[in-house]
Amino acid sequence: MATRYDAGVDHLAALLAGEPSYRVRQAWDGLYRRLLDPADMTDLPLALRQELDERLPLALTPAVESVSDGGDTVKWLWNLDDGASVETVLMHAPGRSTVCVSSQAGCAMGCGFCATGQAGFGRNLATGEIVEQVVRAARRARPRRLSNVVFMGMGEPLANYDRVWAAVRRLHDDLGLSARHLTISTVGIIPGIERLAGEELPVNLAVSLHAANDDLRNELVPINRRYPLEALVAACRRYLAATGRRLSFEWALIDATNDRPSDAAELAALARPLRAHVNLIPLNPTPGYATPGTPPAGVRAFRDRLRDLGVNVTVRQNRGTAIDAACGQLRATQSAPPQRARTVRVSPTRTESTSTSPAPTTPPGHTTERTNLPSTTAPGPTTGSPPDTARLASR
Repeated sequence: MATRYDAGVDHLAALLAGEPSYRVRQAWDGLYRRLLDPADMTDLPLALRQELDERLPLALTPAVESVSDGGDTVKWLWNLDDGASVETVLMHAPGRSTVCVSSQAGCAMGCGFCATGQAGFGRNLATGEIVEQVVRAARRARPRRLSNVVFMGMGEPLANYDRVWAAVRRLHDDLGLSARHLTISTVGIIPGIERLAGEELPVNLAVSLHAANDDLRNELVPINRRYPLEALVAACRRYLAATGRRLSFEWALIDATNDRPSDAAELAALARPLRAHVNLIPLNPTPGYATPGTPPAGVRAFRDRLRDLGVNVTVRQNRGTAIDAACGQLRATQSAPPQRARTVRVSPTRTESTSTSPAPTTPPGHTTERTNLPSTTAPGPTTGSPPDTARLASR
């Protein structure tokens, strides 16, 4: 059975066969423009609302909702119908609201400093499971307007290309989000980057780089063994030529690992010719990685070196660490967050309980907001064979 946001307009029309054609438009508008559950579509007859609710079930069952940063960061743990779990993060900042969505349950890329990578791969998400994350975040954001979607949650988006791109089309065509406000992140899956370059929607591309020489990147990002830096840079160059969109490099700063002057020089040599923007991310703590993130003074020094070398660079503000919602921390766990936060556990009957943990020892962390005043501490690398991305993309 198709879930509510997996069904296309043709499927909806088939469900409403025998109804006047305008009923399909009303139902579709209710789902995507007005973000309504069928029960709330009062322009439809009651019997039709009940039928839609029954025949187009939701894909995501809320298990835990956690809130931090004075309500500006919200994380959901969703249970899926096969027992898998994923997480979604909604982040508010002045003038914009951003949702960070998952594209896979788990991740097979094997980046040791990332909690999702530590958990391993479960399965690809369906298009409807991705779109529903955005719809439910948009409802929660009200009265603010959801302005940005970043595919930076659990999983490697380009290893689930067909479903991710179908979700992008749905977000653009039906939810009305501009392609310029949609960002797809990748650790460097070159076939996916090549496919993105040929698409008609000019979405943003963010490459999780983390090292600018092959030896270190092989260690931090194992897929680099299959798609080394020279080939990755060439793919990025072709993407820029085809789309004209700005490229960004994500760089998780790991103490005494990729934060040295030589690392800054290597990064600058890659970024400048591509006119790439560099996002520095003080590495966030995760249970399976012992190496800490670069201290604040080191973050500032690395940023300043890049600026002196002519690189456009910002430091991402880490908000959401109190609820394990910051970059690299998503792991679909039901355990209580280690720092101060409000966590609501939601049962199918909506029974709720609230827990508060001790005050945080580091500033709260975040996935997309930027500041020049970094916060820190966190985890370092493992090695492993790169996954078979062709196999993953077919699942």
